[in-house]
Amino acid sequence: MNTTNPVLELKNVNKSFGPIDVLHDISLKVHAGEVLCLLGDNGAGKSTLIKTLAGVHKPTSGQMLMDGEEVSFDCPKDAASRGISTVHQFGGTFPLMTIGRSFFVGVEPTKKFGPFTIFDRKTANETAVKAVKEFGITRIDDGDRLIGGLSGGERQSLAIARAVHFGARVLILDEPTAALGVKEATHVLRIVFEARKRGLAVIFITHQVMHAMTVGDHFAVLIRGALAADFRKGEKTREEITDLMAGGEAMADLEGEIESYMSAHEGHPPPPAH
Repeated sequence: MNTTNPVLELKNVNKSFGPIDVLHDISLKVHAGEVLCLLGDNGAGKSTLIKTLAGVHKPTSGQMLMDGEEVSFDCPKDAASRGISTVHQFGGTFPLMTIGRSFFVGVEPTKKFGPFTIFDRKTANETAVKAVKEFGITRIDDGDRLIGGLSGGERQSLAIARAVHFGARVLILDEPTAALGVKEATHVLRIVFEARKRGLAVIFITHQVMHAMTVGDHFAVLIRGALAADFRKGEKTREEITDLMAGGEAMADLEGEIESYMSAHEGHPPPPAH
């Protein structure tokens, strides 16, 4: 059991969209140098939870703490400024951009060219290639190469390397191995190990039990928006975890209700939940 103070902690977090209750009293801790695997079938509430952590949604009630200090995020930029970085399923990369440009999108290095300030392509390319090579991505050696020419695993790895380069302390990986072949998924799992070795707190969202068991130190299972189990590595078998995940009907139908509600109330705050 990790006795150090958690980097990120949730205490009795609830999230509702008007009358629709999605998350119910979620309490979790994630420590530096640890991989927390968040498991659950489609519609279990994983996406809503990570969007709440990343500042897309504000909790309806409950507390979020970083290093023991209560925090509140109004937008993803607020979460990012505190070191929470989310890498989504397809890596958040841009197929028609070069590796160097994509690595620095939004924070481009610049240099002077006469009276003008221009994008410093050389610095961007060299920095991006160095960052990904430090994570063992040896196939990427040219920052001018287009993102569209990379494999799915390489895109995920590039996005993770980018997050670490820009100071992530909590790395949220949303289904990073989904739709990848065995070789590519294995490479992404190696990157997760490297992030943990560097002292990051990693939240690894997946419904693939074997991938979770490969990298996880701490496991949490969501069913219908509630925490059904919270346990450490070695405390449950693969079969027990699979049974836990299948222990409740998915609430995927709520996603459509939420979308309908948000569309109908666009630009208007939802009424308080009861």
